[in-house]
Amino acid sequence: MPALCDTYLENRHRVQPNHANNYETAHGGNVMKWMDEDGAMSAMRFAGHPCVTANVDELDFKRPVPVGDTVLVEAFVYDAGRTSVRVWLRAYRENPRTGETELTTESDFVFVAVEDGTPVEVPELSVESERGEELHQYALENTQS
Repeated sequence: MPALCDTYLENRHRVQPNHANNYETAHGGNVMKWMDEDGAMSAMRFAGHPCVTANVDELDFKRPVPVGDTVLVEAFVYDAGRTSVRVWLRAYRENPRTGETELTTESDFVFVAVEDGTPVEVPELSVESERGEELHQYALENTQS
């Protein structure tokens, strides 16, 4: 049984001019793409199979990320069904010079494990540490559904 903390990952994406909107801040579509890619990696780490996006919960963009800053994405699996995996994602604006961060958006993504295009079963999730329990509770308390 994979543990929640085994699925936790962080990834950084530098906001370049080609990622920007007319206001020289990260285009929301790029942020969502990065969250989706990082969420899929977390889901695959858990499932042991390729995973495809099945659902994205509400995305509210709370603050912009200027060109030159980074988008820090945190992802972790917090629940699993028979073939589906729920991943909680948080994106932050990060100043690359100081490391200062601000939460910009968070959401719940659902991925389905597949082999040759067919859904396959995923293992049960275990929560084996204090940090894992904190992350698990946070995701459960903030889930829209």
